[in-house]
Amino acid sequence: MLLKTIQPKIAQVLDKEGRKCQFYFDFEKRNIKNNFTAKCKTMLRIFSSFLLKLLGWTVTKEFIDDLPDKCVVTAAPHTSNWDGLIMRATFSVLRIPMRWALKDEFMKFPFKLIFGPLGAIGINRRPKKEGEKRQSTTEAIADLFNHHDKLWLAIAPEGTRSLRKEWKTGFYYIAKTANVPIAFGFLDFKNKRAGVGGYLIPGDDFEADLRKIVAFYAPIQGKNPELFSPDLRYFSTQKEEKSK
Repeated sequence: MLLKTIQPKIAQVLDKEGRKCQFYFDFEKRNIKNNFTAKCKTMLRIFSSFLLKLLGWTVTKEFIDDLPDKCVVTAAPHTSNWDGLIMRATFSVLRIPMRWALKDEFMKFPFKLIFGPLGAIGINRRPKKEGEKRQSTTEAIADLFNHHDKLWLAIAPEGTRSLRKEWKTGFYYIAKTANVPIAFGFLDFKNKRAGVGGYLIPGDDFEADLRKIVAFYAPIQGKNPELFSPDLRYFSTQKEEKSK
């Protein structure tokens, strides 16, 4: 009779202690993971700073403190494979966790082991519920901002390393839909300067906003200058302005 009374109490104590041990185990596991991640970021930042100095680049830090935790970052000019390396190193020095969108099919094993550490973030356009409409790419990318407390999403407005005289404007509509500013990430190969040169909050005048963005990038020179052009739909020279 006594044994029957004691057994449930012993089971309760063991269960309570077991859950307590599991809690401490999970807590320590998270601590180890966070510490490891922090050390990796520090090492990457030191290496990035060394690499940029070795290559003769200067990182500009204006506007960084003014920007919120969420924004679309236009990355231009984009004319070579070097752009990704320099941009990645630049934002590591700026302590900004730069991300870029990728189809979620490529964020599964084994591709995730490659693209994940490089800052890729998967987008899923499939309907969340049966009967719902499939999201557009713009909607799916904009929706990422609803699921992250901090997100700096890099997008190349040219959409290609080849010469393009009309940019893809999806980056603007993504920022507009997500209600986040557009930061001007740049790589000036002529003067070897990189960073963020300003930002714009999308308003009600699409054309006026695009003119401001294009005007900022127009004088900046990519690694292969012949492969970069401002969007000619929203760019006019000083001579053209005077003739109007």
